[in-house]
Order: sequence, then structure tokens, then C-alpha cells
Amino acid sequence: MKTINKIKIFLLLSISIITLGCDDFLDVNESPDNPTISKPSLTLPVAQTYHAALNATSMNYLGNFMVYNYSVPSNWSAQEDLLRYNVTAGFYTTIFETSFNQIFKNLNYIAEYEDGVIDYSAYKVIAQTLKSFQYQYLLDIYGDVPYTEAGLRGENTTPKYDDAETVYKSIIDQLTATSIKALSLAGTIYENPSDADIIFGGDMTNWAQFANTIKLRMLVRLSNTGQDAYIIGEVAKINANGAGYIASDVNTNPGYLDVQDKQNPLFAAYGKDVAGEITDANDFTVASDYAIDYLIGTNDKRYLRLYSEAEDGGYKGVEQTTILPGTGFTSDDLSHIGPGLLKSSTQDQPIFMLSESLLLQAEAMVRGYISGGDAGAQAMYESAIEESFTYLGVPDAVNEAQTYYGQALPNMGWASSPDKIEAIITQKWIASNGTNAIESWVELTRTGFPSSLPIPSDSDGVRPVRLLYPSSEVGRNSENVPAQTRTDAFTSNPFWK
Repeated sequence: MKTINKIKIFLLLSISIITLGCDDFLDVNESPDNPTISKPSLTLPVAQTYHAALNATSMNYLGNFMVYNYSVPSNWSAQEDLLRYNVTAGFYTTIFETSFNQIFKNLNYIAEYEDGVIDYSAYKVIAQTLKSFQYQYLLDIYGDVPYTEAGLRGENTTPKYDDAETVYKSIIDQLTATSIKALSLAGTIYENPSDADIIFGGDMTNWAQFANTIKLRMLVRLSNTGQDAYIIGEVAKINANGAGYIASDVNTNPGYLDVQDKQNPLFAAYGKDVAGEITDANDFTVASDYAIDYLIGTNDKRYLRLYSEAEDGGYKGVEQTTILPGTGFTSDDLSHIGPGLLKSSTQDQPIFMLSESLLLQAEAMVRGYISGGDAGAQAMYESAIEESFTYLGVPDAVNEAQTYYGQALPNMGWASSPDKIEAIITQKWIASNGTNAIESWVELTRTGFPSSLPIPSDSDGVRPVRLLYPSSEVGRNSENVPAQTRTDAFTSNPFWK
């Protein structure tokens, strides 16, 4: 552990590690205005690597603070904007900028590519699915975004902003068409991405299932909008294509290595460098007291894998605040990100967990969007908990999970949970800890669960519900960027709220 006899000043607005493993694996189309001549087989792994890195680091890290999973020890002056909820146009800008400048740039290149000889339909299926995935989160945390004019490259560098709900439904339609297209390729002659697809290896059935799962997530997000008939109709289209939903974790791996700039992005940011030394971000990222106490207090063995043991033994977290006494609250005194998340420098990077998919289906059943009723929802709920225990590597995972959800406690045992939605979202909060916590923040905004999450004492007492458009975007596209004030980050709810 690092020396703790002085306060370390580390002014980080966000962990800008999103390019780790991207530039050196392969980058094409360096200028969106004058793209290098390439091929989809070269561009696809670049887009997928950027996508995984952004979701694993900046988005995940932000979410973990917003839902009170992480904090900062007393010997670091880091992440103070996060601890104060100081959301400005300079706060976590990498989410917006990397989505458009790297991820969408490369995916649009694939979507538009034609050579007049080869059928690249499979590549286009993948590009559309990943665009849909990323656009949903931008719509969830920014609201209106460029969409219809966003892929015009040099033809329009100041795209208009489109209405968030309109874009949401357009993407839902795109996902419907994409899953059908993926399934229709069987028996036809097309260019199979194979190894160029570092997620599913070109398996179109898997891509159809992934598209269906993203679509279901978007539909469930609309649950408070009074559009149940629309949602049920769209779920019927999922049922009609017959592919179902993902059957395992969706992972990305371009060939991560224990080599500088080629490690798994989560491990590289919050684990160890290639010399085996813990990173600064590992040292200044510790467990929150609420998360540790909640897990231990509910006999949830996942705490052993979500967090590490403190240097002096035991598991201990701390409140989210910039003012802590030095004694007892330093990096050495507290638990950090755990071994169930930081497995190795070459580990797969999950982008959609099976546990999340199962919980989505459980909620859809509770709401009557999917058939199955209470019994079906319970089965999905309990399977999701088992999958979460298994992913984290809890010893004797399935039995431990069954013991856990067998407790007659609200939000653990199904029968003991009077509010099934609260139980589902609470379990999603736990299952997404450290892997996709941005989802928990969005779901907290949608549902209000978990309802007992603290708010940092250094903040104004209100949790943000969105991010503000980056100052870089305001500067270059001022005529189109919607007007915003700092207050909007706390009061301007997503359209689906």
C-alpha cells in the first residue's frame, strides 16, 4: 500500500482510462472528416474495444459513486466533484465525447460501408446493436442528443439535437429490424465477422438475442410513461422473432495482455499496472460504509468479492465526504475494489451481465409485459442472484445464493418482499456494483430504489438525475445544444421519469 503520511492531491474529474487498450490494439479513421480507407473487419474491433473501455471505466465509475458503492479515503484529495455532486459542463465529459468521437465514428463507418461486392450485413447488424446500446445511455443521462444528423461526418459538424423520446422509439424500431436481419442471414452468403467480432465471434443468433435484450431494457425504462400497450406490443415482436434473450454474460476481449496499454481496461484503471503495483485509482477508491454495512447486515457473501479485505483485516467502508479524520480512514484502513471484479489483466470485460437480463425479465413479468406471472418472475429473480454470486466467484456460489434469497427478509426473499419492483432493483444495484453501475444510477432515477441510499453530506442534498452537455460541445455547436444550467442536472428528469 502506498505511503499515507501526507495528503495526496490528485485532481481527477473522471478516470480518463477509456483509451487504454484501444489505440495500440488498432485505431482507424483518425479524422472523422477524412477517414482512412479501411474495412469493417479492421474497424469493428476498434469500435468494440472503445465501447467496452468507456462503459467499464468512466461510466461504471460514475455510477458507483452516484449509487454510493464507492468513496475516497482521508489521505487522498480525489474525486471531490463527485463527492460534492458538482455537476458542470466539465464534469465527466468523456462519456459524451468518446461516444461520438470514437464509438459512433467507427460504428457509422461500418454501417455506411459498401464495396459493391461483399455483403457486410452481419457487420451492420453488430454496428446497429452497439449504437443502440450506447445511445440508450446517452439519452438516459443527457436527454436530447444528435441522432439524425450525427453520422454525417464532415458534411455537418454542427448536428441538430433530436427529441429524446422520438430517438428512443426510433432505436427500438431499429433493434426490432436488426434482430430480424441477424436471424435472416442463416443460409445466405455474407461476410461473417468471425474473429473480427471480439464479442460473439460473428454468431448472429447471439447478436439477435443481444438486440432483443437491449430492446427490453429500453421498453422497461418506459414503465412510468403510461405506454403499457405500446410496450406489450413491442415485446410481442421480440417473442415473434423467436431468438429470446442473452443466455450468458456479454463480454468483450480483443486479446487483453499483461502489457502496457493492452490490459483489460477495468483492471488497468483500478487494479495493478504491468509491474504489479496498484494504481493510484485503486488506492483512492474505497468501499462506502453503506454498501459494506448493507451487504454484511443482510448476510450477503458477495461483499467478500465486491470489496477487498483491509490491510489490517476485516471489511470496512467510509461515508462519501471530503472531510474525514486521518486516523482510521486512510487507504490502508479501508476495503477497496474486490477480487471478484479485478480478476486479472487479461479478463473478459463484461458489457451486459446475464444477471441484469434476468432481473429485467423478472420486472417485465411483474408488470405484465412478459408472460410468466409471479412464479416466473420469482424464478428469474432467484436465477439472477445465483448468476451474480457465480460471476463474482463466491465460494459454493449457487448454494450461498440460495441461502441468501431463502431468508425471510424484504428485498432478499421473494415471498418476503411486498414490493417486487423494489426487490428487483435492489438486487440490480448489488449485481451491477463494479461492473455496470451506471445502470443502477439510471434505475434509481426511474424507480427511486434503493430508497435508503445516502446522499453525500458535502452536496446540496439532492442527487443528480442527468449530466450536462460538455463545454466542448457547447463551444462548437452552440446553436443546437439545448440551453442548460447547473440546476438542470438535479431537476430536469429524463422523459421517462
